[in-house]
Amino acid sequence: MTDTTAPAASHSRLEHLPVTFHAILMGLFGLTLALRAASHAHSWAEPLAQGMLWVGIAAFAAIALVYLTKVLRYPSAVVAEWHHPVKLAFFPTISISLLLMATAMNTDFPAIARIFWVIGTVLQGVLTLSVIHSWISHRAFEVGHLNPAWFIPAVGNIIVPVAGAQMGYTDISWLFFSAGLIFWIVLLVLVFNRLIFHNPLPGKLLPTMLILIAPPAVGFVSYFRLVGEVDTFGILLVNMGYVFAALVFMELPKLAKLPFALSWWALSFPLAALSISSFLYGAQTGSTVHDAIGLIVLGVLVLVVAGLILRTALAIGRGEICVPE
Repeated sequence: MTDTTAPAASHSRLEHLPVTFHAILMGLFGLTLALRAASHAHSWAEPLAQGMLWVGIAAFAAIALVYLTKVLRYPSAVVAEWHHPVKLAFFPTISISLLLMATAMNTDFPAIARIFWVIGTVLQGVLTLSVIHSWISHRAFEVGHLNPAWFIPAVGNIIVPVAGAQMGYTDISWLFFSAGLIFWIVLLVLVFNRLIFHNPLPGKLLPTMLILIAPPAVGFVSYFRLVGEVDTFGILLVNMGYVFAALVFMELPKLAKLPFALSWWALSFPLAALSISSFLYGAQTGSTVHDAIGLIVLGVLVLVVAGLILRTALAIGRGEICVPE
């Protein structure tokens, strides 16, 4: 019996729990916020948003507890993730999850949401500076390490004003919006240089292409919260989101052939951001076309999240994730 059980015990699944698990929370809270955005014109969406909020909170508690256990029991494994050229960019998914949860809770639990927003904002600032410092000072990075996941720190900064402006933190919201916008522009140039002039992305990272949609889509929502109207710059942002969505749509045949990995959760939040920005633009301009786009993207998002939850559960049950790479 000892011989048969030895292979299964050769590594700890907790030790190999990836930080990318927090991307699941971005998808769940993104769906919550998309449903809430839809509820302004479609009353059926509000109870679904309430249900998804509690699903997201439960998932956040579970993932945070398990990853904290990893930090305490296997700190060297967390340090190794931090020094990994790809996984490093996923650490801000922790702070982004806090910010999205705060935004989703702000309607019903404003006092609690404010606490989570402050914690998430401080952590986002620390992680952004730390990640960018690591990029600049770490000379082991190569062009092949660059991928759209490097947008995640920038996206996190742009999320801050979505709830922050409503809470009255206007100046700090402008600070994070400005930082997110400038780093998005810089990284956009770098990522496209890598995509055009170097080897294609590995299959495991190809789903991160959808992250291209998120910065302009979230940027439109944040910018609207800050200025209170749809102006020319806001129109540019929302339409940039559609342009990147059309570009990513061309990559779907490649995506359909890939095996499942946690990176597939990168599909969820950008779709949520595009749906939310469409609903917001439609509501502010009276555009039924944009409202219809929001509904279509929301429908796709529901199917994607349901499929990802099922596939993640199967992967956990089969021992396909949380294993040495």
